[in-house]
Amino acid sequence: MRYAVGVEYDGTAFHGWQIQLGVNTVQEQLQKALSRVANHPVSVQCAGRTDAGVHAYGQVVHFDSDANRNSRNWLLGTNVNLPDDVNINWILPVPGDFHARFSAISRSYRYVIYNGAIRSSILRNRAVLVRRKLDLDRMKSAATALVGTHDFSSFRAVACQAKSPIRTISRLELSRNGDMISIELSANAFLHHMVRNIAGVLISIGCGEQPVNWAQQVLEHRDRTLGGVTAPPHGLYLTHVGYPSEFGLQQFDPSDGMFSLN
Repeated sequence: MRYAVGVEYDGTAFHGWQIQLGVNTVQEQLQKALSRVANHPVSVQCAGRTDAGVHAYGQVVHFDSDANRNSRNWLLGTNVNLPDDVNINWILPVPGDFHARFSAISRSYRYVIYNGAIRSSILRNRAVLVRRKLDLDRMKSAATALVGTHDFSSFRAVACQAKSPIRTISRLELSRNGDMISIELSANAFLHHMVRNIAGVLISIGCGEQPVNWAQQVLEHRDRTLGGVTAPPHGLYLTHVGYPSEFGLQQFDPSDGMFSLN
């Protein structure tokens, strides 16, 4: 039986999603917990690997098991065996051709900025502090250049292994609630560091360090060395992964959860 699982985690203590020798990762902790419940080794595949310090409350993974467990047993048993900074929110049997990564048709991220004059102990690992006042209107105007289908070479990490830099951003919205600023992005897929690089460009424009048309200029350069600063990881959240309706996962949409500013 193949199962799809919704995973939430605080990425602060983890060296990213993917298993790596000698460091703590989300994948390792999840596989250990599922394996204990299944009573056999379990390997999971995720919708999108996240870097060290990046959070998720809409990550999706899949795994295979012939263990006779119902969804409640899987859910409660796995969470008991996970550390406090990781949990699964739902689990559902899916067809054998479902793949958490390759079946996905969209991904959504949220980048959270604390635009305050004084640092916050509560938000230190959950939002990026920018002390200089950000002009949200400038940032919104700049963001319009990035919506649509483009070559995002300037916004990908130098070590990005994606075969093509072409991506389609269907949503790029910014909102403010007091000192909190949220950047919401949805696309068919994202390149490595793409969201953090977009956030870095928009923050520079919002601070007045760069003109509004700089986002368009960076896009047209198609050169990462001209792409500005990569924003820190701890403001980034994987919020939702979309799949075709035949898999029945549309009922699980956590994207209006924490840090929603609407």
